[in-house]
Amino acid sequence: MYDPGRFVEPLLGSFSRMHRKEFTRAVSTLPNMEDIESLNGMLMHLFFPGHLGTETPEKLKKVIQYSLDSTMHLLCDSIALSLMYEDEKLSPEEAEIKAEGFCDRICEALPEIRRMLKTDASAGYEGDPAAGSTHEVILCYPYLPALAVYRIAHLMHTMGIPLVPRMMSESIHARTGIDIHPGAVIGESFFIDHGTGVSIGQTAVIGKHVKMYHGVTLGALSVDNHGKAIEGQKRHPTIEDDVTIYANATILGNITIGRGSTIFSGTMITEDIPPYSVVRTANTEIAVEPMAGR
Repeated sequence: MYDPGRFVEPLLGSFSRMHRKEFTRAVSTLPNMEDIESLNGMLMHLFFPGHLGTETPEKLKKVIQYSLDSTMHLLCDSIALSLMYEDEKLSPEEAEIKAEGFCDRICEALPEIRRMLKTDASAGYEGDPAAGSTHEVILCYPYLPALAVYRIAHLMHTMGIPLVPRMMSESIHARTGIDIHPGAVIGESFFIDHGTGVSIGQTAVIGKHVKMYHGVTLGALSVDNHGKAIEGQKRHPTIEDDVTIYANATILGNITIGRGSTIFSGTMITEDIPPYSVVRTANTEIAVEPMAGR
């Protein structure tokens, strides 16, 4: 029988040879990715319980109570672990108190987040002829769970909660193929059709009533390998209201796509686009033209 035991000591030796500062912290205090995955799965049940088998108002209240309790306990534990990981001097009791304060603020924001998600679901129904109802969008379209996670993770990011928002985003990215950094700012009535391969960077800003297709990148330009030297600067695009971006378009850098514009498939853009423009590629050259009637 094959025995890999002889490789244990060399592997252990590789740990001892690594002296990165991060390894001085207790790994046991890291939030658990399996818990984060469970948390992400709970969010749709919390926001849309009526689409998952709840039949009466009385039953709805019980389902919401159960979902909220389960979700927030798991979230509170994960936040407490992240706080202790960030600050080694923080005791478990202190971390729990801080985590409970964060969770109170998150709970207070849930009605507004749910309202925004309902506008996102309506945008999917109104923007896709293949959608038979908003119920179908909620149950079947991958962009909606991605946005449910994003909208919670973004709130946590703005609160300064470490690690957990990014873990949530990367977990739902693996599930849906939609990569939204929790630092991005996204307005209501946002629709991503199909979704696979969409990437929205940390400092991207997206207005209201924006429609985006699969493979779209809102990315940053990397110049001379600056890396951490440009941390904190706005590096990603601003997409104004009522913009449509078709599949596999790439928009890079701190530029603005003016409101009401349409960006066609396969286009790469690194400069500002005026409002109400149509942008398409023709023989590899970018062609920008005003919309008809403007």
